[in-house]
Amino acid sequence: MAAAAGRKVAVAAVQFACTDVEAENVATAERLIREAHKKGAKIVLVQELFEGHYFCQAQRLDFFRRAKPYKGNPTIIRMQQLAKELEVVIPVSFFEEANNAHYNSVAIIDADGADLGLYRKSHIPDGPGYQEKFYFNPGDTGFKAFKTKYATIGVGICWDQWFPECARAMALLGAEILFYPTAIGSEPQDCNLDSREHWKRVMQGHAGANLVPLVASNRIGRETVDTEHGKSSITFYGNSFIAGPTGEIVKLANDKDEEVLVAEFDLDEIKSIRHGWGIFRDRRPELYKVLLTLDGEKQS
Repeated sequence: MAAAAGRKVAVAAVQFACTDVEAENVATAERLIREAHKKGAKIVLVQELFEGHYFCQAQRLDFFRRAKPYKGNPTIIRMQQLAKELEVVIPVSFFEEANNAHYNSVAIIDADGADLGLYRKSHIPDGPGYQEKFYFNPGDTGFKAFKTKYATIGVGICWDQWFPECARAMALLGAEILFYPTAIGSEPQDCNLDSREHWKRVMQGHAGANLVPLVASNRIGRETVDTEHGKSSITFYGNSFIAGPTGEIVKLANDKDEEVLVAEFDLDEIKSIRHGWGIFRDRRPELYKVLLTLDGEKQS
């Protein structure tokens, strides 16, 4: 017998081109969150590190001045006020300074403006154009699920999206929807590399493997940063999307335009399907010890 319709929640992904002026980007984020709210969204995802250009193209000491403490952070406070006004949930990405440590972090703001806590990015990339290990300590929060007014959500950050263990951990913690704020585009060392389809398929797999909707928000536009070796440029390819619980893309942005994507899901219906499918009931965690070994080497 099919489950009756229950909790219907509309979620949104926004994408836009960042300037390198914090006030302009925060204002753009607010404008698009308001637009998403007008379209019925209750949880709105903004892209990774949206306050400015993606500075990790360079290794520059002066860029550490962009970091701010978690408590008293003016962008988080502004988003708390906005969340309370609109009664929407907003994961807020920011560059965190914590004493002598620095993190790529997200604060989860509930629909009443309450700060539900912090997630710090676990997986930190280090390659041409994406030199995040220079700036960010590995996250120390572990994976989390946050109980918001409308749904229990899990939030990973960019490079986290390539790891199925991250998505599965959040789902096992009770996440009903997964969110991934992102900054990804061209590869400065090879203009022929284009990861956008791979990027989408991996996250579609997370949605389908865990039977949960998934929301990914990426930036657009070309950003040029002065580095220690000259200028470096990345063209961010957008393609923000919302996937349904079998991995199907239900909303997809293009690679050039500012967009607001909104889709609605019945979380109770999806929960019933997820439980009936058996993907969590039939887990065999005792067989997964290989995950604790280095490169799959067998333990004695």
